[in-house]
Amino acid sequence: MLKSLDPRVNRLSLPEEFETPMASKEQLDQFETYQAFVQTKEGKPFEHAGIVHAPNEEMAFLFAKEQFSRRGMFCNALCVVKTELIQVSNFTDNQQDIYDTFEGQYSGDTSESFEVFHLLKRGKQHKYIGNVQAKDFEDGLLAAKETYPRSKPVFNVWITKSENILMSDEEDVDIWNTLKEKKYRDAIDYRAADKIKAFKEEQAQG
Repeated sequence: MLKSLDPRVNRLSLPEEFETPMASKEQLDQFETYQAFVQTKEGKPFEHAGIVHAPNEEMAFLFAKEQFSRRGMFCNALCVVKTELIQVSNFTDNQQDIYDTFEGQYSGDTSESFEVFHLLKRGKQHKYIGNVQAKDFEDGLLAAKETYPRSKPVFNVWITKSENILMSDEEDVDIWNTLKEKKYRDAIDYRAADKIKAFKEEQAQG
């Protein structure tokens, strides 16, 4: 079985073949990275939560659930996409809108579906802006430029094909429910004060 410094990986009892997840590339000393996005409330846009290392997108989804929807972090929905499948634009400075640097015209082609994420403030996370139809990534950026009006400058854009995203659905709603007997993550469930009080009373009686 695959051994890891991450106890979550060890608990999965993964076969050793996962140790080299990219056989066609140079061997890595860790899993590939996936970007995780969470929706904290129904109707709100997905927002980038962080990165997880995983052997495939299914495991990335589980690791993201463990990492970004626990310890009181409410999560209405979750999605992940492999980092290498996201096209990233340049960053702009001095309040310049990145879309103003894109040249050309949207082709009007609708052969591919793309999801678009905007960075609206330095130091914050990318937020989902919407879907566009285009022939390729560059055309998708031009489609987003025409489709989504902006009241504030966009400093950076992430775009990925819709087919590359693994997203939770209504059937996954129970994966965030903690079993009653497994609420060890919530400090209140330790009832530490009650246990200390009982211990002191026991010692006093002894």
